[in-house]
Amino acid sequence: MLAEGVDPVAPWDKKGFKIPTGKVYSPSGMQFWPAANAIYRQNTYDNYPGARYMLHSVVEGLMVPFDTGLTIESRYFAHVLQSKEAAAMVRSLFGSMQELNKGARRPAGVPESNLKKVGVLGAGMMGAGIAYVTAKAGLEVVLIDQSQEAADKGKSYSSDLMDKAIKRKKSTPEKKEKLLSLITATTDYSALSDVDLVIEAVFEDREVKRVVTEQAEAAMPASAIYASNTSTLPITSLAEASSRPADFIGIHFFSPVDKMMLVEIILGEKTEDKATAVALDYVKAIKKTPIVVNDSRGFYTSRVVGTYVREGIMMLSDGVPAAMIENAGKMAGMPVGPLSLGDEVALDLAWKIKEATKKDLGDAYPSSGFDEILDAMVVKHERHGRKNTKGFYDYKGKDKALWPGITEITGPAKSADEFDVEELKDRLLGIQALETARVFEENCLTDVREADVGSILGFGFAPFSGGTLSYIDGIGTKEFVERCDKLAAKWGDRFAPNKQLRAMAEAGETYYGKFSPAEAVAEAAE
Repeated sequence: MLAEGVDPVAPWDKKGFKIPTGKVYSPSGMQFWPAANAIYRQNTYDNYPGARYMLHSVVEGLMVPFDTGLTIESRYFAHVLQSKEAAAMVRSLFGSMQELNKGARRPAGVPESNLKKVGVLGAGMMGAGIAYVTAKAGLEVVLIDQSQEAADKGKSYSSDLMDKAIKRKKSTPEKKEKLLSLITATTDYSALSDVDLVIEAVFEDREVKRVVTEQAEAAMPASAIYASNTSTLPITSLAEASSRPADFIGIHFFSPVDKMMLVEIILGEKTEDKATAVALDYVKAIKKTPIVVNDSRGFYTSRVVGTYVREGIMMLSDGVPAAMIENAGKMAGMPVGPLSLGDEVALDLAWKIKEATKKDLGDAYPSSGFDEILDAMVVKHERHGRKNTKGFYDYKGKDKALWPGITEITGPAKSADEFDVEELKDRLLGIQALETARVFEENCLTDVREADVGSILGFGFAPFSGGTLSYIDGIGTKEFVERCDKLAAKWGDRFAPNKQLRAMAEAGETYYGKFSPAEAVAEAAE
């Protein structure tokens, strides 16, 4: 640039310079700025002060001399910097993420593992995705399935992703060839003889998982770690099929694996530090962000995101129009509405989890309108979600529209005027934050950073809030408990605050004040 010469006069200081959009109050400006504001509202729902005040800075700055415009911009910047949204987002998405990526939860004193080869059991969508990100990190992969055809199909998933990357000029044919050369698709478990880590990604069925666990452990070296990618089944119970439960751990990926940045590592009751360290080293190698949680049904992410989908379905049973539910979810800051997310996760999977929970709890299971609607959707109408193009939405390729038959199941929806949008938003975000508080009290979560980072990266919880526990702290524990009590009185006991949260509210404590990350790590180490 210097060799070519640098013009010392900025474009806007040159004689005859014209604002590209025209002056704000001009015919061309009036065509541009209202549309810009509409796009801003569509993308942010006015939840992000930074975006809001950038627009303010530009619009107001264009109506005054340039130096005055810079003053306006600097003052808006200072205003945004002092907002609770900026504080929460900087803490969670910059500070906490960096600390977790650098191994904040890695057990002390365990030598760094030198991972070279990973086995993946199951070549379905999840297993294929795991194989891809592993090979992309330069590690060898053994991809195993019941038939060679299925294993080859799993490998072809990586080929397809690389083809797309090449088309977008993000990769090259040489890189594709190198990546595919690292993946061995097979049915032969003996190929696991020299792996460092095995990741099981088969169906959510205990018997199937037991069989593959036994087959893999018979072939893999004694030094290797075994991990299950289960999203709901307790790791401790799955480890009962293992001959070495100390080396058995959960590594829960999110779909699609190549795009989702979070990995949830689950410790069973007998999991030892070596397994934890290897799991964290692996996640670091594939350049994703890890959180470490203790064992429970649904762990952290699946358990909490389930409350969001469940609350959306409960709203249907309350007579809230489906479109209003979906819009309230997005207005609250979620990436998609709860009904849409239910379709993406798969309604038949939600039904299976519901049935398993019902069986385990017996008479203690709280039946509700959620059960009736889910039973009708899955069993009666065979609407399983996006995967069979029929759920709360009808799908045609990339296009989707709410299924007109929803009211056949729920009955006619009430008028939207009968519901308060702010209350709907409180229900959808509040139930997730409250469930996180319960998970934290039960010691499934032990680090406030992981609660927040996990909620944003794992299921898109309103990023502007900083995450589920930051959401509570931002409102104030006392006020949050008061809101929950009001919702519980009106909508049911699922909103009743847990004991720890109520005690914190009475004492005026916050999560980041009471449970500092340093103390959480020290307690976990003990």
